[in-house]
Amino acid sequence: MQNPTNGDERFDALNYCRRTTKTVTIGGIPLGSLHPLRIQTMANVSTNEVEQAVAQTLRVAAVGCDYMRFTAQGVREATALGEIHRALRQADCSLPLVADIHFNPQAAYEALKHVEKVRINPGNFADRKGDRAQYTSDEEWYQAGAKRVRELFGAFVEEAKALGRTLRLGINHGSLSERMLHRWGNTPEGMVESCWEYLSVAQAHQFEAIVISMKSSNVQVMTQAVRLLVARLDAEGWNYPLHLGVTEAGEGEDGRIKSAVGIGSLLLDGIGDTLRVSLSEAPEAELPVAQRLAQYVGQRALTPKLSYAGHYTYVPFMLPEQRVLLWQIAMEATPSLKYWFSELEGAERKL
Repeated sequence: MQNPTNGDERFDALNYCRRTTKTVTIGGIPLGSLHPLRIQTMANVSTNEVEQAVAQTLRVAAVGCDYMRFTAQGVREATALGEIHRALRQADCSLPLVADIHFNPQAAYEALKHVEKVRINPGNFADRKGDRAQYTSDEEWYQAGAKRVRELFGAFVEEAKALGRTLRLGINHGSLSERMLHRWGNTPEGMVESCWEYLSVAQAHQFEAIVISMKSSNVQVMTQAVRLLVARLDAEGWNYPLHLGVTEAGEGEDGRIKSAVGIGSLLLDGIGDTLRVSLSEAPEAELPVAQRLAQYVGQRALTPKLSYAGHYTYVPFMLPEQRVLLWQIAMEATPSLKYWFSELEGAERKL
């Protein structure tokens, strides 16, 4: 469906070119740029309601979901994932399951025993709230927290490696740790630094089964954070697959438009390997929206290529004068676009 890149990561202003990412296998379903965009959703029932959880998973599997995620608030909820997993396999459903963990490393360890992938939040996996007063300086506080991350997350990574599980580093704009907020503020840069701290630990342990997400309910913050992360990953030569989504996008038309703008703008730049449209509705309602986005990008990948002299270098943010340059490039590439771009430019001036 998608057209993977051939290793040339130069930003193409006119043509779709998917960013190259490594393959990470979750259950029996591989994720990465050599594979179609994967669609996932999230259950809205408790894992303790095993029958309801199984029934909901079977429904989404029947309409094309690739991965199903469950929140596990504690060890009890994480243990129940084992019952759900067994019941699904007995029902001949092989859909990979994902556990979503916040604040509770013990629940994360338990979830590793039962599901194919575990998402942890770097904002609350190892850091402690309100511990600044224990240290004589901000730097001592920051480094003590970083050491705790290396120890706690490092041990968790080794357990995931031993069990053959995949991990997602799920960074949320609304839940950065106090250390990150103090040093970087509640910013896209802070989200990237939070991710990088944990990603560096995974690298040190030679653990490659990592997926990354950078989410916010603010579309602009979400897209900025993802683009900053991609620029840093590419500079480092790290090609981890990315999960896209807008946190709590809402419901109805508003939720769908918000998700389409945030997720779609990144997909059209070739960024992203799996997506979830987060709606305040049943999981089944999320899937058609996500599938429509993936379908559109797949069609874009198959369109005839436009060519132009010169090149345009990718940058995380695009300034107004850079957009003008893109319009000029497009008009030089094909005269038929001249009218469309001139109309677009005129509309923007009126805003």
